[in-house]
Amino acid sequence: MALANRQYHCAVGICTTLREVLAEPQTSSTTGVLSYAEIASKGPKQTPEELSESISTSSSLIDVDTPSVRTVPSDFESQSVKTDTQADRIEREDEAKQRAKEAKAAAEELAAKARAEADLAKKSAKSKARKADSWITKKFESMSDGSSGALVAANLIAVVGLSGWLGFKAWGLFEKGRLDWKTAGLGLGVLGVVGAVEGVFAGYIKKAKANKKQ
Repeated sequence: MALANRQYHCAVGICTTLREVLAEPQTSSTTGVLSYAEIASKGPKQTPEELSESISTSSSLIDVDTPSVRTVPSDFESQSVKTDTQADRIEREDEAKQRAKEAKAAAEELAAKARAEADLAKKSAKSKARKADSWITKKFESMSDGSSGALVAANLIAVVGLSGWLGFKAWGLFEKGRLDWKTAGLGLGVLGVVGAVEGVFAGYIKKAKANKKQ
């Protein structure tokens, strides 16, 4: 509003000056048409503030909608960077997925190989156990009835004798107050091992006799 008032007063001043100039008698120096600059020079002078506002107003009237003016998005320069970064990220993700897939396949292959080796070892152990069982059975079959009977009797005597000896030793330790749970456990362990061997031995003799009858 203040700028409009200043422009209005300036225009009034120019018009007044123009009337005064036209009212003066023309001389040789004023003959012809006066220019706007000459008329304005005879009018009131603009203050620096008015001159600055006038220039600013004129600058704001520049038409930016003409076809020659082109605008770009503010993030134009970063678009290619974002695109490249996204492409790199996708490429890294694909590589990570591929490595994970390869690692999983390798782990599955190793697991399958380990299972196959374990099955093979198990079958081999069973085969060796069957061969050993067959060999021992054949040895007992080759023995005569008298020999096998004597062997059974000797085995029984050995078991009874070992059990009696362990019982005697345990009683002696008990009387001396030296029998503890550790010693008793050791003796029971020995009897357990002997009993297991006796059971296996008796099983082979029984199997050998059954094969002879067939």
